[in-house]
Amino acid sequence: MIKFKTALVTGADRQVGHAIALDLARRGLDVAVHFSTGQDEAAATVAEIRSMGCRSVALDADLTREADVSTLIARAADALGPVDVLINSASLSKPDDWNSATRESWDLHMEANLRAPFVLMQEFARGLPAGCMGTVVNVVDERVWSLPPHHLSYTLSKTGLWTLTRTMAQALAPQIRVNGIGPGPEQSDTRNDVAGDICAAIGFLLEADAMTGQMVALGGGEGLDWAEPANGFTPEK
Repeated sequence: MIKFKTALVTGADRQVGHAIALDLARRGLDVAVHFSTGQDEAAATVAEIRSMGCRSVALDADLTREADVSTLIARAADALGPVDVLINSASLSKPDDWNSATRESWDLHMEANLRAPFVLMQEFARGLPAGCMGTVVNVVDERVWSLPPHHLSYTLSKTGLWTLTRTMAQALAPQIRVNGIGPGPEQSDTRNDVAGDICAAIGFLLEADAMTGQMVALGGGEGLDWAEPANGFTPEK
């Protein structure tokens, strides 16, 4: 049984974040729906959550602007009460590599994918009432276990988020558990099976009281770094 009461889900106006927000409501949590540009989509998500009998509010914030990020937890708490679940689902992914990466692409990925989750975790920990248990789930990427050379700025930001997940798990224990979800390249896919796996994993992490500093990989084994031999050779059975 889920013992938490109020969640903030970033990027909850669309795709995986939307599915996560609805799933948490089905589990009985009130949900603050963060959005950046999808105001209409966020309003629709809030309406769906309220139709389930849970409270919800839509909160806008640009995750590349720290002034927006630093007040998000407090705004959610003002509307719904103390936040005891934080899901860092929002993510920025624009292709670049060693040659095409710019200061702008570097900063955008680091701000949205690494700095914003850190500031939210800071404010989450500061705002959690004494005696209350909390949990954080960061949507990372299974590829941090098998690093690709493309999407350079994105990969670096997500690798940093995975490191941050483990270090914050140590820093915030035992009151707050911090874990990660590691989808593969299809993480922005809207297919029900992909989103369903992510929601099921988050549900497990909310209930697994002994689990912290870990990542549940959901990328179909991509992090195993296995491929067919280039010459097509297959060992005899």
